[in-house]
Amino acid sequence: MKKIEAIIKPFKLDEVKDALHEIGLMGITVIEAKGFGRQKGQTELYRGAEYIIDFLPKVKLEIVCPDDMTERAIEAIMTAARTGRIGDGKIFVTPVSDVIRIRTGERGADAV
Repeated sequence: MKKIEAIIKPFKLDEVKDALHEIGLMGITVIEAKGFGRQKGQTELYRGAEYIIDFLPKVKLEIVCPDDMTERAIEAIMTAARTGRIGDGKIFVTPVSDVIRIRTGERGADAV
């Protein structure tokens, strides 16, 4: 199993969720986040004064899926989240050694 963590722009969340649902992934955790990368924030004008916004709003998705679905999930996220502009986000993939469903005690892929 693999854990996929994706940091994307907030307005792309519904498209990514629909794309993951289409390939058969049902479970997803969504966390509101703030951060910056190469774009280093942005400058905004408010009442004639410039303000630098260092941390931009982002959404972090966490998905645990079987090894055979990992590449399809990554492709779905990349396709749905891409705008072609700086700040589209990142995807991190890490191995998962075990998963336990608290309610039933199921382990491994059955618990996902």
